[in-house]
Amino acid sequence: MIHVARARVRLVVALCLTVWVGVAAAGNRPDVNAERLNAAASEPSNWMAHGGSYDEQRFSRLEQIDQSNVGELGLAWSYRLDIDRGVEATPIVVDGVMYTTSAFSIVYALDAKTGELLWKHDPKVARTAARDGCCGPVNRGVAVWQGKVFVGAFDGRLIALDAETGDEVWSVDTLIDHERSQTITGAPRVVNGRVIIGNGGAEFGVRGYITAYDADTGDQAWRFFTVPGDPSKPPESKAMAMARETWFGDRYWKQGGGGTVWDSMAYDPELDLLYIGVGNASLWNRQARSEGKGDNLFVASIVAIRPETGEYVWHYQETPGDQWDFTATQTITLADLEIDGETRKVLMQAPKNGFFYVLDRSDGELISAEKYVPVTWAERVDLKTGRPVVNDDKADWTKGPKLMMPGPLGGHNWMPMSFNPQTGLVYIPAQVAPALLDPDNEATWQGKGTLQLGSQPVALPEDPEARAQIVDMYKGRLIAWDPIAQEEVWRQDYPTIWNGGTLSTAGGLVFQGTANGEVRGYAADSGKLLWRSPANTGVMAGPVTYTVDGEQYVTFMAGWGGIFPTGFGGLADNTKVEPRARVLTYKLGGDASLPAATQLKTTIAADIPPLTANEETVAKGRDQFNTHCGVCHGFSAYSGGVLPNLRNMSKSAHDAFMPIVAGGVLSGQGMPSFADRLSQADIEAIHQYLIKRQHDLADEMAADAGDKDKDAS
Repeated sequence: MIHVARARVRLVVALCLTVWVGVAAAGNRPDVNAERLNAAASEPSNWMAHGGSYDEQRFSRLEQIDQSNVGELGLAWSYRLDIDRGVEATPIVVDGVMYTTSAFSIVYALDAKTGELLWKHDPKVARTAARDGCCGPVNRGVAVWQGKVFVGAFDGRLIALDAETGDEVWSVDTLIDHERSQTITGAPRVVNGRVIIGNGGAEFGVRGYITAYDADTGDQAWRFFTVPGDPSKPPESKAMAMARETWFGDRYWKQGGGGTVWDSMAYDPELDLLYIGVGNASLWNRQARSEGKGDNLFVASIVAIRPETGEYVWHYQETPGDQWDFTATQTITLADLEIDGETRKVLMQAPKNGFFYVLDRSDGELISAEKYVPVTWAERVDLKTGRPVVNDDKADWTKGPKLMMPGPLGGHNWMPMSFNPQTGLVYIPAQVAPALLDPDNEATWQGKGTLQLGSQPVALPEDPEARAQIVDMYKGRLIAWDPIAQEEVWRQDYPTIWNGGTLSTAGGLVFQGTANGEVRGYAADSGKLLWRSPANTGVMAGPVTYTVDGEQYVTFMAGWGGIFPTGFGGLADNTKVEPRARVLTYKLGGDASLPAATQLKTTIAADIPPLTANEETVAKGRDQFNTHCGVCHGFSAYSGGVLPNLRNMSKSAHDAFMPIVAGGVLSGQGMPSFADRLSQADIEAIHQYLIKRQHDLADEMAADAGDKDKDAS
């Protein structure tokens, strides 16, 4: 019988007093080394690694704040970030100093007790570079090692900063193909002097890889490719020779293949294994990408490699032949669990595909896998073969449209989950997010910054009633999951998806932010809501906790943005607060306050131009808009409020539409010229489509006003 070894006795933790010395004290740099990082869990006064420690459990032994007093939490301090464009960072806290990031990879060093700014480093990423990423110019944080702070800049640079001053020490270009839209949004990790970073861009025709650099010099130590390249050239490694046997045709390598390593990593010092999560295949459609066959290694896989050399050790592929954007880049969590009377060193993941996996982390053996959200694409995972039993009738969209569960947004996306060894539960920021996938076997990579998924351009229904039905299908969940019994223990439901990452503590608590603008604390054992406070914006990032001078703090990075709030704004009706980016830090008895929340308001422009185009031109404009513009301004022109609402353009914006889109007159504000990828006829078609959508909005608001008048009478 499978059971979990639960901790029976509450951990007793002596709060480590930390002495903060300001930047003015010369020579004070965080002395973070291998010994300290390996033992990070035993130093809960700090948060020295992305997941709290190398095992990425996001569990803190601090217990000053517990179930009995969490209701007394108040705001200790807040810090206003520079750009309101999506905040996804996990702060690093070392010896009283917090290091964190905002959009466009800006790094901040703050006094962790007061929130005072110590220094700031802006890597000067071009604001127009935002179009080169699928999901906004976000950043998930930094790494700290021996007096340096490391950040991956959105434009592909890996930068080392002096931790005392914020000055640049070295910078390297990590990109292998400047003709394609590669980015960095993930946080680096440091293992024994190797700074390790991956890249994003699978949707733009990028070949995946992960690279290690020398922490002192920035010299490249090794590079591990995740999908094969040009078959006319020798494979870069034995792993690539093996992977090449699982791909077919020549389109995949010309297009890129995907498999980008854009987020999760974990490290086991005892086994000396680095675990990386590999992203989706590109093109999405396997018929177009690989002649409809092959597992296409190592997409949608977890791969174990040696951090010193980049040598391949083992892999487990969660979604063979992925054609649903089922990345395996979600949180990889390591733990020791008692299974069938035996302590197993396991790796756990709740990836996009909707199954919760438990693997033996020494060799990649599948121990168990069960659905944690509704799943239609596969019936189960076969424990003998380790492969999903795919239901083609519901999953194969290459021959006709299929409603997928989960859709490409996943049952769990990048928001980090946590594991509490005392309760034995994993806390998953899960979601129900279906999608209709539609075939287009002729889709190809079209150039830098052009989103191509191997399907028709992403769109949302323009009919208000049809859209409302889809909105009702999207629900968020906080799930407490037993990884041994493979079952849900408790759940909290949310009105929409894209809620924040989780933190669990020895105080018996789970902390999480929400998409509709709150920060919350739950009882880790029962799920009872014990504390809530307004954040005045959507909260997506994972919170952290630490102590300064013996007092425990909890910090949330708050700021709405990224792919769902921007591209899928039409599904985010429950988030009506303007996206104000801040660091929010709480303590018992905190009495600071936030400015009043500013609600998003939709109005009708005074002078909407007449629609002069025919239906064919408007349809062309719709496809061009959703391909080139929707990822930022909302598919089908539904704005999520992060960027300008193009269904509410002013007369001056209409008059300057061609100079803005083709001439780049607003490039200084982040709106690039699209003259290199759109003809004037294309741009005019987009303009006509937006005029049509502006008239649609006016009609919808008039109908709503009429309904309210009827109700009032």
